[in-house]
Amino acid sequence: MKRILVTGGAGFVGSHLCERLLNEGNEVICLDNYFTGKKQKIIHLLDNPYFELIRHDVTQPFYIEVDEIYNLACPASPVHYQYNPIKTIKTSVMGAVNMLGLAKRIKAKILQASTSEVYGDPDVHPQPEEYWGNVNPIGIRSCYDEGKRCAESLFINYNVQNDVLIKIIRIFNTYGPKMEPDDGRVVSNFIMQALQNQDITIFGDGQQTRSFQYVSDLVEGMIRMMNTEDSFTGPINIGNPGEFTMLELASEIIDITGSKSKIIHLPLPKDDPTQRQPDITLAKEQLNGWEPQVPLREGLTKTIAYFDQLLKDGDV
Repeated sequence: MKRILVTGGAGFVGSHLCERLLNEGNEVICLDNYFTGKKQKIIHLLDNPYFELIRHDVTQPFYIEVDEIYNLACPASPVHYQYNPIKTIKTSVMGAVNMLGLAKRIKAKILQASTSEVYGDPDVHPQPEEYWGNVNPIGIRSCYDEGKRCAESLFINYNVQNDVLIKIIRIFNTYGPKMEPDDGRVVSNFIMQALQNQDITIFGDGQQTRSFQYVSDLVEGMIRMMNTEDSFTGPINIGNPGEFTMLELASEIIDITGSKSKIIHLPLPKDDPTQRQPDITLAKEQLNGWEPQVPLREGLTKTIAYFDQLLKDGDV
């Protein structure tokens, strides 16, 4: 049994990770300040004697004894990270400093949940890990993009200078149950609009692409990355290389839900990437052949059922 700290553990991805780690027989400490996380996402775990929930902000130092740290704390959707951009930068940078300092003191292995946003609006396609990205450092998305890029630099330098055992993953668009219905991400937006027969709003011409991975595939990749040889630090792409346009995604959701929604177009937001697709060659090599297992339609069907239940229960 390992003692594992998950920062941002009451969030969308963090709640799935906490549950998986508990199911594998670990002791899990979930740390969250509930800025975007919610206690409801992990409330079913509170009866487990090996699960502990602590309300804390990672921008403040934290002291505990654990074997591993998964650093997920940071708002990840544009609506949330642009709501308080200074807080977003602080969470990424100061949170990384505090968690790396903790890992250094207690000699714990630590994984950083970085993002495909470090590639910005890429001019290389698909994006391999050695690509440095095309990011606007003063744009509307820079609080998130540059915060995560700085966190990666901190992780690498704590490894080089202080021998901290680090792992860096770059997460591509992820979806699934426990997403927030109002988080502004394209999957949740389209599903909520389709279930309520509202117009589906597509920004731009709808030909921009994303690659969508189901949350269980991401969690599997995270755990495999944590368990790689200490000498392998990453960064490594964790995403689904299947590429879909926004129009294709909207059409698929309309088909699954049987919605009467119509598609309308709005202006494209500033600095919104036109293409996003991971090169997962390195993940296949280093993570025992890891690759996504859940097809888009299957994952969307499960996610739609989750949101449909939220609407029926009046929890939206």
